[in-house]
Amino acid sequence: MTSFEDAQTYFDRQYNARASVQDPLAYMERYAQDSQAAFALPNAIRNQRYSPRASDVLDVYLPQAQAGQAQAAPVFIFIHGGYWKALSKNDSAFMAPALTQAGAIVVVPDYDLVPVVTLDHIVDQVRQAYAWVVRNIAIYGGDARNICVCGSSAGGHLVGMLLAKGWQEDHDLPAAATPASAFALSGLFDLQPLLNTHVNTWMRLDDASAMRNSPRFQLPDTSTHGQCQLRVSCGEHETTEFKRQSREYLAAWQARCLPGQWVEAPGTNHFDLPLLLADPQSIVHQTALELMGLSPNR
Repeated sequence: MTSFEDAQTYFDRQYNARASVQDPLAYMERYAQDSQAAFALPNAIRNQRYSPRASDVLDVYLPQAQAGQAQAAPVFIFIHGGYWKALSKNDSAFMAPALTQAGAIVVVPDYDLVPVVTLDHIVDQVRQAYAWVVRNIAIYGGDARNICVCGSSAGGHLVGMLLAKGWQEDHDLPAAATPASAFALSGLFDLQPLLNTHVNTWMRLDDASAMRNSPRFQLPDTSTHGQCQLRVSCGEHETTEFKRQSREYLAAWQARCLPGQWVEAPGTNHFDLPLLLADPQSIVHQTALELMGLSPNR
């Protein structure tokens, strides 16, 4: 914060992700364009319901069968960003061709958007989608014990809410049905700074809803998440606040003796960081494979 701006002006600037790049719409167009290749995959299963509601759907992308393969495939769940108010699963499957080629099942859920629904509603949807995967992925040859949850921006926040403590029972899951690993990209983990910014014009958060939806204050303990491997990353060219949020969430995770590491992503910004999931040469892609126990040379 400079001496010439007040706190609200500072936080408005810091949490204006679109202003951090020259042409944010070009990145969103690329998300949609690159996702077209996933829709054409021979083993794509689209618009599978994960709840009785017609709009609660997800896409499943299966790897091509490998000769002699006996083990169940690891599962990569990608949760899209868009500040909880934009994008969809149709813009968010760009990593599916590369990750299915490496042997993973890729699942991309849809969720409703604010301000039509609340953030509480979105968090519940994502948890329902995760519960569906746990209960059903074996039908598709997946391993429910090896699920990596990943998300970017708002999706990074929703990854944190999947790692939060105590929600599984409400979705008929055992407490131990937690992700084996998680990869949060440019996430928001403490929503309190958003309360007096432009973001809250569509989020409509109050103090209570910001606290209960802040992963930073809903951390699990080792009794349920002791083996969950967390990786956190943020673009080199992102704002100070986005970097702080990611660093402090990882530090709080590690302070509970939970395993986690930072992943450097040099040269990246808020919008191109998730695209690296589709690049086999990138550290982001290779980290995702490592978390699932897959080899880059598969």
